Amino acid sequence: MKNQKKINHRSFLFLILFLFSTSLISLKTLKKVNIQDIRISGSEFFSRNDLVNNSSLKLPNRLIFIKTKFLEKELKQNLSLKNVSVSRQIFPFGLKILVNTRTPIAYGERILNDKKILGFIDEDGIFINKNNADDKNLSKITIQVFGWKEKFKKILSEILIAHKNYKIEVIRITFSPNGFLTVEEKDLKTIFLGFNPNLISYQLQIINTLKNEFKKNNFSEKIDNIDLTDPNKPKIKVFKP
Repeated sequence: MKNQKKINHRSFLFLILFLFSTSLISLKTLKKVNIQDIRISGSEFFSRNDLVNNSSLKLPNRLIFIKTKFLEKELKQNLSLKNVSVSRQIFPFGLKILVNTRTPIAYGERILNDKKILGFIDEDGIFINKNNADDKNLSKITIQVFGWKEKFKKILSEILIAHKNYKIEVIRITFSPNGFLTVEEKDLKTIFLGFNPNLISYQLQIINTLKNEFKKNNFSEKIDNIDLTDPNKPKIKVFKP
C-alpha cells in the first residue's frame, strides 16, 4: 500500500513537472523575437540588419509564427548564399541562423533591365552581387566574366573548374547578347567556342591539349585566335609578318 502511494506521488510530481515544462515552452514560443535575439554563425560578414533587410522578416514577431523554410529561401537568393539554415530555439531564446557564403573566384558583369550590374562569380557559376561578397580574397581574382545570365552558370562553372584543374589560364569569359561564347586565354589568346553548351567539355580538353603542345615549341606567340565552334575542325589564325 505504501509502495503504491509512493508510485502515485512520483507520477503526480512527474505530471506537474511535465505540465510546467510544456507550459513554459508554449509561453516561450509565443514570446516575440527581437533583432537582438538573432544569432548568426558560419560567417562574420553579414550582420543581423543585413539578414532582416534582405528578407520579409518583420520584427518583433512571435517565434512560433516565423516561417523558417521560407526565410531560408529568401536569404539564400537575396544574399547569394551557398546555403543557409534557420532554426527556432527556446533555450537560448531566438533564431539561430547558420550562413554558408560563396567564394568569389572571378569578377562578373550582368545586364538586368538594361542596367549593368557589377559583382562576382563563384565556382558554381553563380553571380554574387557586389554588396554580398566578402572582400578578403578579392585581390587574388584574375578572371573577368561578361554577359552573365542564369542559363550560363553550368557552362561557366565547367570553364572555371578547368581553369583550376588544368593548365588553362583563363583571363576573360564573354557571353554576347545572343549567347555566343568567347574565352581569352593567357597564351592561346582569343578562343571562339560558339553557342553549343554540350560541346564545352570536349572543347576544354582540346584547349588544354593545344596549350601543352604549343608551349613546347613557343608556337603560342604566333597565335591570333582559335575557332573551336566545331571542335572536330579547329581553325587557328596566326599573325602574318
